[in-house]
Amino acid sequence: MSKPISLQLDERAISKLQYATIFICFLMNILDGMDVLVISYCAPAIAKSWAIGPEALGMVFSAGLAGMALGALLLAPYADKIGRKKMILISAFLISISIYLTSFTNTVPQLIFLRFVSGLGIGSMLASTAALTAEYTPNRSKDFWVSFVLAGYPIGAVIAGYVAASVVPSSGWQMMFKLAGFASFITIPLIFLFLSESIEYYLKKQPKRALEKVNRILRKLAIQEISTLPEKRIKSLGIPVNQLLSKHYKLSTIQLWIALFFAFGCLYFLISWIPKLASNAGLSMELAIYSGTVFNVGAFFGCVIQGYISSKIGLKKTIAIFLVVTAVLMAIFSVFIGSDFVLIVFGLLGFALQGGFVGLYAVAARMYPTEFRTTGVGWAIGAGRLGGVLGPALGGVLVGMGLSMSANFMIFAVPALLAGVVTYFISSKEIS
Repeated sequence: MSKPISLQLDERAISKLQYATIFICFLMNILDGMDVLVISYCAPAIAKSWAIGPEALGMVFSAGLAGMALGALLLAPYADKIGRKKMILISAFLISISIYLTSFTNTVPQLIFLRFVSGLGIGSMLASTAALTAEYTPNRSKDFWVSFVLAGYPIGAVIAGYVAASVVPSSGWQMMFKLAGFASFITIPLIFLFLSESIEYYLKKQPKRALEKVNRILRKLAIQEISTLPEKRIKSLGIPVNQLLSKHYKLSTIQLWIALFFAFGCLYFLISWIPKLASNAGLSMELAIYSGTVFNVGAFFGCVIQGYISSKIGLKKTIAIFLVVTAVLMAIFSVFIGSDFVLIVFGLLGFALQGGFVGLYAVAARMYPTEFRTTGVGWAIGAGRLGGVLGPALGGVLVGMGLSMSANFMIFAVPALLAGVVTYFISSKEIS
């Protein structure tokens, strides 16, 4: 009797097909990072050309975040029904079309609508790429590769910043959206031609011609073909979301949602307020703007190194360490205010917080079985995004009250610490 395919993948070196899957998922997350942040970099130019205030821009930002939350909650679960590849294609199409059409908007409602649509695609893309990467990588290095793929997100944010800095002043904000939309659009043929559907999806969902499609992938992986599909489960899983709160998964699901809620709240507070608070802390305007870039560069290295350490000492312990370090750095931040070292601290915060935060996506990808893995990742992201909405809003209230930067950081050290502690005690036996 031949070994299960997943076990054979664990025992072999990673193949070209697996590297192609990882690369395309990584590329899609780079574009996600660009498409999320492009509105932030273009916002001042849009506000000036349309003569609109911060309240209107706030609605635009919120529409994008709402779209991302609903994309993760409502759209991503369909990947468990139609396949990861199809959902990634649908997401890429939604993102590219909506981003490109944004360049032709001339009213705030049009902008709000298109940001919402692009958010839908981005939310479902993040969940689908994390699930597919988890299903194509060996067990021994799965946490590293999921974290690596999601590390494309901060890279996209940095690239968008550099491109916007030269394109927006010279060619206008419309050109920036055209470029971002075109960059997303040209990935669609790449996905179609070079991305492989999940083998686990074919084996467990068994769509039409599943056996033929599985064997085609197995030939490329140099694994012995199979003659029959495994017996399909007759019992219906029902609504996949219900499975997340079934007896076996309920406690670990709630723990994951709580951890992501606190981590998202802290992360989005920092992303939203770092340039403003850095300026208040005495950095020049130029250095205050660079603080966001330094944060994202630190984030990339944090995601990758967290993934590597997780594969050595375990995922829960690594994430807990990263998030507790974040809390300590934020709690003692007042020590660095007024010194040049503050920029380095922003980089370390990006390293520790984003590294730990992305690790929670890897937890979700490991915790749930193929039948509802993308649903699990999507709902974890969606639950976390509620914290992502509340974090910046609470930060705005605290800044408005006149609290200092160090006081704000002390307050937001608490959710980072709580996220780390809750993660450490996640009860799922699937997570090391």
